[in-house]
Amino acid sequence: MTATHGGGCEDHRPDKDSVYTIKTGFKNDGYQHDRDSNDDIVKPPPLPTEDDSYASGKVKLSRNEKWRILKNVAAVSAAFMVQFTAFQGTANLQSSINAADGLGTVSLSSIYAALVVSCIFVPTFLIKRLTVKWTLCLSMLCYAPYIGAQFFPAFYTLVPAGVIVGLGAAPMWTSKATYLTQAGSVYAKLTDQAVDGIIVRFFGFFFLAWQTAELWGNLISSLVFSSGVHSGSTSKENSSRALLSCGANFCMIGGGQHENQNLHRPPDSEIYEISAIYLACVFVAVLMVALLVDPLSRYGEKQRTSDAVKLSGIQLLSATAYQLKKPNQQLLIPITLWIGMEQAFIGADYTQAYVSCALGIRSIGYVMICFGVVNALCSLLFGSAMKYIGRFPILVMGAALHLGLIVWLLIWRPSPDSPTAFFVISGLWGVGDAVWQTQVNGLYGVLFRRNKEAAFSNYRLWESAGFVVAYAYSTHLCARMKLYVMMVALLIGVCGYIIVEILHMRKARRLKAIAENPVAAAEAAKQPPEEDDEKDEIDDEIIITHL
Repeated sequence: MTATHGGGCEDHRPDKDSVYTIKTGFKNDGYQHDRDSNDDIVKPPPLPTEDDSYASGKVKLSRNEKWRILKNVAAVSAAFMVQFTAFQGTANLQSSINAADGLGTVSLSSIYAALVVSCIFVPTFLIKRLTVKWTLCLSMLCYAPYIGAQFFPAFYTLVPAGVIVGLGAAPMWTSKATYLTQAGSVYAKLTDQAVDGIIVRFFGFFFLAWQTAELWGNLISSLVFSSGVHSGSTSKENSSRALLSCGANFCMIGGGQHENQNLHRPPDSEIYEISAIYLACVFVAVLMVALLVDPLSRYGEKQRTSDAVKLSGIQLLSATAYQLKKPNQQLLIPITLWIGMEQAFIGADYTQAYVSCALGIRSIGYVMICFGVVNALCSLLFGSAMKYIGRFPILVMGAALHLGLIVWLLIWRPSPDSPTAFFVISGLWGVGDAVWQTQVNGLYGVLFRRNKEAAFSNYRLWESAGFVVAYAYSTHLCARMKLYVMMVALLIGVCGYIIVEILHMRKARRLKAIAENPVAAAEAAKQPPEEDDEKDEIDDEIIITHL
């Protein structure tokens, strides 16, 4: 990379692919002459400092930069896969291994309660100060205490550790989404493709890798449990009366003990072995981001930061809250809540009320592997399919699928004699979850490109609120009532999403009509400029070269 300054100096950098052209010039009007013939004194223009150069410069990128962008997307995705191999594996077991007094679900609830608070204030504030890359590293480290607390499970260890996870999760997810969206915008310009299609494709690839964490995390727990003493307990030890209490009839009000032998805690030695493996995964993931991911400043992060630092601290911290004033954001709240609720259900209620109750704790991992594999493959499929069939048909299909699964779970009586049904339901739930993860994330990226950090903070906030609601009523409602609550949440969320699509379509038609009608365009030009969340000025700072 060569930086050419106004004074003609050249600063040789190690990167050969990018050229930064720095705009210089006279900016201080106080030293301009008064246009008087007797006054022709002009202050010489100063050489820009390095910070000024990067803040005001236009970023020139070679078309070969697209391969580097793909490398960065792959590195971020792989790091999250390793990270969530540890966390998802641990979270899926909480409602079963720490069922006494509802400790497991209370600790999970503390994670998402802290995440809700964190989403409002922390991400924008932290990203502006640490940058996206180092915010990712710091936030991922916050997961280590929760997994370490599995060695000493108690309310005074798991709940505070859960709060730390929640505080770190919001900036972590917002940084990830900001990185993928900005990299996707640059990649789209490099390859002359539609921005929304590329962003959704990047999210699809990310969730392909992220969802395979379900496979690896659950495979680790299943192999450890299957090789240990706990594998000796079989569902045959349970009476038919105990099995009748499984499924939609399952109730563990207050988190008390259950007579079903399948729900008893495995030996501590097996849980310690699993937790040690998971803890190592967290540290490996942090190293992957630190060593393999390029800073986002390469693709315009410093330009955005230079504008943001003009805001006061309170405005920066409240950017996420300001996002809530936007109609599109308000309409997307119900569907985002639903995403958190459906993930909480498959990870806590389905594993406890259906899988553990009928098959035993040792089977949780194998059933959730099916969920993770199908989810991963469908994330990639839906990310690419959106380019050809659009977002709306995919989301309608996902809503219909989840609605059908809820009805199935209401009438099905789980039994160890038909284990295939457990895997089929888990896999189909993975198909539905892949729809929400890829399409709704992509929708946020398209609708709110101007304010990515605040938008994705809101996404994580309301998704986390869905988790909190689901975990909060986990020990107070029976499985049947939980399914009814989820059905209502899904229907309300889909209605809000459909309204957003209608408004988006109307806006596109209006802008197209203005562009095709010179008279309408002239009238629109006279109106006060309207802030368009779907446009990002940083795109104008990216210049593609043929170097």
